[in-house]
Amino acid sequence: MHFKELRRLNLNYLNTVRSVLNLLKSSDGTESVYDVEDALLRSHPQTMEASVKYMLSDPGVAALANDRYSAPVPDIEQLMTCPPDSLGYAFAQYISGAGFDPGFYRKIEVVDDATCLLFRLRQTHDVWHVVTGMSVDVPGEIGLKAFEIAQTHRPLAGILVAGAFLNTMLNQPEQLGRLLDRIAAGYRMGAKAKPLLAQRWEEHWEKPLTEWRSELGIEPMPVYSP
Repeated sequence: MHFKELRRLNLNYLNTVRSVLNLLKSSDGTESVYDVEDALLRSHPQTMEASVKYMLSDPGVAALANDRYSAPVPDIEQLMTCPPDSLGYAFAQYISGAGFDPGFYRKIEVVDDATCLLFRLRQTHDVWHVVTGMSVDVPGEIGLKAFEIAQTHRPLAGILVAGAFLNTMLNQPEQLGRLLDRIAAGYRMGAKAKPLLAQRWEEHWEKPLTEWRSELGIEPMPVYSP
């Protein structure tokens, strides 16, 4: 390997590490997450290419990408009128109760399969929380990322799981058991379930949440008990 190529690879690696460290220290975790992903896309395009190839191996995901499927930001007030047992109502309750913005995600221009799937992953992140039953604290978020690794091989998910493990080991070792439990359970759930990325949730908000879970092969996360 030529010196210039080796130097470029080292710089790419250091830039990625710097972004991850900024994420661990940041008070605005969401924006830092997107900074990490943008850095990965620039410096390690081959990892995203492998992830996209894996995602497209599922016919439902391939059809969604072929259609360039997207949806408008959910109207939370409208979803509150859905049946109480529906996904739409559960999602509206989740967003309202947590004080979240349903359109929080960083937008990207959809120009190919990769950007279509990446945008869809960002757009439906909170739907995945509702369907899997993953909490929104750090162990729950990382558990969902482990689920995502199994389902998509998304590079960002692996980076965040590794970063959370390192951060917990160094700063909150007493929380390591719970974190590892969520990671293991999330990965097992993701490997067993049908692809969430293939689902067009917005067309069926009224469907009962239990029906969605049954069809997808998902058992909601139990409360952690050490």
